[in-house]
Amino acid sequence: MEKFNTLYSKAIPLPVEDIDTDQIIPARFLKAVSREGFGDNLFRDWRYSEGDAPNPEFILNQPGVEGQILVAGRNFGCGSSREHAAWALHDYGFKVVVSSFFADIFKNNALNNGLLPVQVTEESLQKIFNAIEKNPETEVEVNLQEQYLEVESIGLKERFDINSYKKYCLMNGFDDIDFLLNKKSEIEQYEKETSR
Repeated sequence: MEKFNTLYSKAIPLPVEDIDTDQIIPARFLKAVSREGFGDNLFRDWRYSEGDAPNPEFILNQPGVEGQILVAGRNFGCGSSREHAAWALHDYGFKVVVSSFFADIFKNNALNNGLLPVQVTEESLQKIFNAIEKNPETEVEVNLQEQYLEVESIGLKERFDINSYKKYCLMNGFDDIDFLLNKKSEIEQYEKETSR
């Protein structure tokens, strides 16, 4: 995985509550077993019409819309536990999803796949949506080391929580296997000492 420390990016607003994993990546696209290519079908049924023509009303299809941060409504990632939802968001280019609440399974899947879910208060979420609506060029800073999100242009700075193990893994670009491999010499030393 890529190392994550601090991200400065424009944010893409999706002010819809209860976005479930089937809306993030529809079940008919779950046949592949590698993580690559899922971004093409991210929000597929919202991004495209039945004839596969891009829906010009959907935010990701609008000209000039770019950013590595998705700002979404409350209860993001609810529904089934598919890991592919995190794969699709990450493969599309998102590094952070901001919401006022995440489904637990989605949150864990995101952290396991290099995608940082940042939970803020409902009040802060609305302030971020308002800032982006007024100025789509609004930049958001996400600092993982210090665990805060900041929108300097509106004077918003809020701390977020993250599991210390997952924080360590993200900052070092480790998945669970990489973490264990990184500890290999310590594990071998422990085994030597305890086998005596």
